[in-house]
Amino acid sequence: MREAQPMSPAGRRIVAAAEELFYNRGITAVGVDLIAEHSGVTKRTLYNQFGSKDRLVATYLDERDQRWRSLVLAAVDACDDPVESVTAPFDALRTWSENNTRGCAFINALAELPDPSHPAYRIAANQKLWLLNLFQELATRAGRVNPALLATQLLTLHEGALATQPLPLDTLSAGIDLARALVRAGTPDPLRS
Repeated sequence: MREAQPMSPAGRRIVAAAEELFYNRGITAVGVDLIAEHSGVTKRTLYNQFGSKDRLVATYLDERDQRWRSLVLAAVDACDDPVESVTAPFDALRTWSENNTRGCAFINALAELPDPSHPAYRIAANQKLWLLNLFQELATRAGRVNPALLATQLLTLHEGALATQPLPLDTLSAGIDLARALVRAGTPDPLRS
């Protein structure tokens, strides 16, 4: 959902306020009046910048998605070993979780916005599909047998760690350990050797 032109300073303030409020309080619980107040703009400016709350929600998720993808791809690029790179998204998640303690904004959005035609729903769903496809691509590059199944297993572990993040459990560490064991156990594909 890239903007055709750069966002104005007021638009940036609106998105920053919306992100904080939507993530911490929930999308449906936050109205445009509160976002305008927190960003120091009028409601009219908010609507002039985004047109609707739905577009603002989509912009918030798109911006968040771009930051997340950049972090994940940097973690993948930092790996010298293709087998190790398969679990790099879990390492990125550990870093991401340091400042994002209320679980996954995309899972939360999917729960709050069940209509598949909502622009924010599409962004949230595409974020999950992107990660699934990345796991499969990395598993294929690492020569793992049945990379599609491994990708599904890794996505399930990844999302489970995210969903349980607000609880006083360390599911991320356990998920990372299990992910690494799954990747190591996925013996090399003899056709790729």
